[in-house]
Amino acid sequence: MKTFIFLAALFFSCSLSAQKTSDILKQQAGEGVKEGASIATHKTADKITDKVLDKLFSKKSKNKRSNKSSSNAVPNNTTAQASPSASNSSNSSSNNNSTSNSTSFSSVNTNQEPITTYSKYDFVPGEKVLAYEDFSQDAIGEFPLKWNTNSGAEIVTTSGQTGNWLMLNKKGLFMPEFINNLPDNFTLEFDLIYSGFNLPFLQLLFLSAGNGKDGKQVLNADFSYNKRSGINLGIQPIKRDNGGISNIYNFQDGEKVMDNQIQFQNNGNSKIKVSIWRQKERLRVYLDQNKVYDLPKAFPAGKTYNTMMYQIWGDFLPEEKYLIGNIKLAVGNPDTRNKLLTEGKFSTTGILFDVNSASIKPESYGTLKEIADVLKDNTNVKVKIIGNTDSDGNADYNMKLSKQRADAVKDALTTEFGIDASRMTSDGEGASQPVADNKTPEGKAQNRRVEFVKQ
Repeated sequence: MKTFIFLAALFFSCSLSAQKTSDILKQQAGEGVKEGASIATHKTADKITDKVLDKLFSKKSKNKRSNKSSSNAVPNNTTAQASPSASNSSNSSSNNNSTSNSTSFSSVNTNQEPITTYSKYDFVPGEKVLAYEDFSQDAIGEFPLKWNTNSGAEIVTTSGQTGNWLMLNKKGLFMPEFINNLPDNFTLEFDLIYSGFNLPFLQLLFLSAGNGKDGKQVLNADFSYNKRSGINLGIQPIKRDNGGISNIYNFQDGEKVMDNQIQFQNNGNSKIKVSIWRQKERLRVYLDQNKVYDLPKAFPAGKTYNTMMYQIWGDFLPEEKYLIGNIKLAVGNPDTRNKLLTEGKFSTTGILFDVNSASIKPESYGTLKEIADVLKDNTNVKVKIIGNTDSDGNADYNMKLSKQRADAVKDALTTEFGIDASRMTSDGEGASQPVADNKTPEGKAQNRRVEFVKQ
């Protein structure tokens, strides 16, 4: 009986300590603590309590508690429209029966960069979203449903970042089977987080269907297989040197015809935005705001490209890993000038915002500049800027957020590009005017857009 009383008192004391720690961290963060910071706060408190749980209870009991904690993770949606409460509710049901798997990247830069840091960034996303992957449909700790591999990977969450991520920390091939068409004009974007100081290269491959064969996707990265053509792009970030190395290989009918390597800078951040733009044979590659490749003859002509995959050749140390997320494939070279001046309306998914915020992400610079250039060249044109969201979350919240985002775009065009504010009005339509199915990730990504209507 005495032993039981002692254990109960010890557990109560440590629980109280965890609660006090949580309260202190919340107070330091301020009244306006963000979702990522809130998650980190709960996890800090959890760690203290877990030390006691390890001693008092079985591993099974601890795992149950971890599952409960993971169910409150915020879902990933780079340009998410849902309110925090609605997002948490929708995500908890999918994670209740999964094993908690969270990873921490303490050096991820979560501070908002000014738009001007991307002043030389001319990347403009494609007009129509073909595929969007945020792993929201996948259970934590599992391999994603719509992918294939000859190795292993798992879905995780990470502190300071919203939503689910695919963690790669083993050799192998990792192929999104839902991407089976790479048009003559496409853009591909994804976020890359890394941990470690000497990681193996993360390679991204674009492959042809293969020399008149059946044309199906094959989980094989060997270009000599069916004498395939395409690109092998490698990225090796090295945080300690504030940069990294990238190489690129070009293959035609199974033979290597180009081999190039460069160094790039990323200011020591452990999160990189990767943007790729194909225009027929031409290939541009951007790592954050830096254009690292602009190759006019990268893709061999006359080929059909239908396969994309990630590949890792080398071994990882225990603390090393890659996380990838927010993968967006889009098609079309947006003709901003013609659509706005001739058709009277231009719609874009290329203006991105922080989650549940009207703060514009700096990688939106290329799209904003395209619009600003049209307005500068046509000084008599006035426009109405309209924000739109997907259907996640509360309708009133979405309506308010869409208006705030339209206001933010108007302000950016005025302050950053010198467009007279009297030439622009702004409004929001929330989720009331969808252009695609809100039941699919691709449809939601297409609905999260900003429209410019000629007045």
